[in-house]
Amino acid sequence: MLPKMQTGIPGPESLRLAGELRRYESRNVTFTSADFPIFWERASGANVWDVDGNRFLDLTSAFAVAGLGHSPPAIVAALRAQSERLVHAMGDVHPTREKAELCRLLSEITFERWNRSTGRTILANSGSEAVEAALKTALLHSGRPGVISFTGGYHGLGYGALETIGIPFFREPFRPQLGRFGVRLPYPGCYRCPFDCRDGYRLAGGPFPNCSSGCIGELRDRIETALRQREVGAILVEPMQGRGGEVVPPRDFLRLLREVCDAHKVLLIFDEIYTGFHRTGRLFACEHFDVVPDIICLGKALTSGFPLSACVGRSDVMQAWPESTGEALHTSTYLGNPLGCAMALASIREHLRPEAAALVRETSRALDESLAALRAPAIGDVRGLGLMRGVELIAPDGSPDAARAGDVVVRALKDGIVLLAGSPHGNVLSLTPPFGIEREELTFALAKIQEYVTSRPGSIS
Repeated sequence: MLPKMQTGIPGPESLRLAGELRRYESRNVTFTSADFPIFWERASGANVWDVDGNRFLDLTSAFAVAGLGHSPPAIVAALRAQSERLVHAMGDVHPTREKAELCRLLSEITFERWNRSTGRTILANSGSEAVEAALKTALLHSGRPGVISFTGGYHGLGYGALETIGIPFFREPFRPQLGRFGVRLPYPGCYRCPFDCRDGYRLAGGPFPNCSSGCIGELRDRIETALRQREVGAILVEPMQGRGGEVVPPRDFLRLLREVCDAHKVLLIFDEIYTGFHRTGRLFACEHFDVVPDIICLGKALTSGFPLSACVGRSDVMQAWPESTGEALHTSTYLGNPLGCAMALASIREHLRPEAAALVRETSRALDESLAALRAPAIGDVRGLGLMRGVELIAPDGSPDAARAGDVVVRALKDGIVLLAGSPHGNVLSLTPPFGIEREELTFALAKIQEYVTSRPGSIS
């Protein structure tokens, strides 16, 4: 459904609740202003209703969680049925049937599906925790504490994950308390080439840029240098960056990492918390590049709405963890929560239906058509895969224009569109809509974005 005409956004109840949050929540958490936020009341499909009864079109899938749509019937039914039986168990002592079934299914859709024997899983609550389980695994496996990660990467905000994050805003205030085991190298993205290439790039097979041999060679040299200088046990990377600005790496990038890891007996960890479960058009983004990791971290769309994540590793790699003797070395109170496991089982089964991949392809084509029509001097680049796209906004001198991106987000909200801006500079409009969003809805939303980026910032037509 298209948003109805919006007036007075945020409405009076949203404004009241915003005032309440300002009084009782830590001031660093929720941004509030005269224009932000709205307070969600309910959601269905690609639509959200706020506490004032306004209807909005969601282009974010609520941080890429609701790929299957908000309140998908199969997942809601699984949650309801599980809640009537059991809402909490003792995950590492007396677990549930659902936990065992989920660990088996995660193995089947990853390493068994990739013909790499079986996978073993550590369940967690958040993406950050899944990443930290992977980092612990790497240390136990190799005995080497160092981790190579990349600029622009986002791996969560726990203290282990924070050391690997590639967005300084999140890391710098806490630097004195960090372990300093990380090495950050440039993530290759051809629009703003970190190696200062000036000869551009050619498209190879669609949206995948193919870097010059010089770029790939320089990156290889930097990785090799880091491996000589530090005791590195893992390379942690997003196959396509999310909060980094929807950056699609060159075709050869992940293949290079796989070669280096194999040569130096270093674990390759893919953070697919954002990209997993058809967000990029494949079940996992790494499948676009035909590269298999040693460990994959999953979250967000894993459950379609419950805080549950997973670190899934190749069986021989996960054997680095000692056998439990009654006290788990890595665990949590809510490990394998039955509600989350039931929702994850239902969500994965929905993704495994052929209709899910077909819907993503169909909607991606519709989004492509709308994006192709965007024209404005303020648009520097349009990029992405599947239903994970970024529109980079720039100032006249080509520099990132975060102010215009923020203006677009506010104006979109007043027109009934929920939109986010990302990237380390905050200047990339992030489009990650639910898979079932209608063509008419996409056409409406992209026409509005065209209007915002071609008119004077702050002007409301």
